[in-house]
Amino acid sequence: MNVEQAREVADVCRMLADATRVQMLSTLASGAKSVGMLCEKLKLSQPTASHHLALLRMTGLVNRQRQGKQMFYSLNSRRLGSVAKFLNSLK
Repeated sequence: MNVEQAREVADVCRMLADATRVQMLSTLASGAKSVGMLCEKLKLSQPTASHHLALLRMTGLVNRQRQGKQMFYSLNSRRLGSVAKFLNSLK
């Protein structure tokens, strides 16, 4: 593993160090969701959900797409793939 790959894995692991963000990613695994849907499913306030989604977007773990007045978030499987590959190498 080169230095760039190690940094990428470390960045993702920092995001996964928060239970709320892990729950969000788990919820998004079944498909794109709006902020409102995430708030309802995870019992979060809108500002809290938006804060965590912004961090996940900055790290490249989720994508955002506008549909009308709502924003929908989905997993960025390419970014998650590098971490999955790393974790599998530890077996």
